[in-house]
Amino acid sequence: MPKFMALYVGSPEAFARSGWDKLDEATRKQREILGMTAWGEWQEKNKSKAADEGSPLGKTKRVDANGVSDISNNIAGYIIVEADSHEAAAKLFLNHPHFSIFPGDAVEIMPCNPMPTMEDL
Repeated sequence: MPKFMALYVGSPEAFARSGWDKLDEATRKQREILGMTAWGEWQEKNKSKAADEGSPLGKTKRVDANGVSDISNNIAGYIIVEADSHEAAAKLFLNHPHFSIFPGDAVEIMPCNPMPTMEDL
């Protein structure tokens, strides 16, 4: 079955728009519990489709011709799912807690294509 990487993305703008930092501590805690409960339910419902359950991601290092540097990006986490099609994989994330409860922007889904071999060239 084809595999797809889903990236949980979130920007400072989405965080600001959500008003998350303006919530009082009790309301924010309640929303965190609601969000983590919903996320756990999503994971359980889709566990047969998870090729790699993924995880939240930390700070980013970039390596290029100039060496190693610290950078930032909007990727907050990942999961790899299996689905019959790209569209089917994307539909798994409709109304996902990442953006329906938490202040994330979106989930971006892309196919994990096979690595080309010398025979493919």
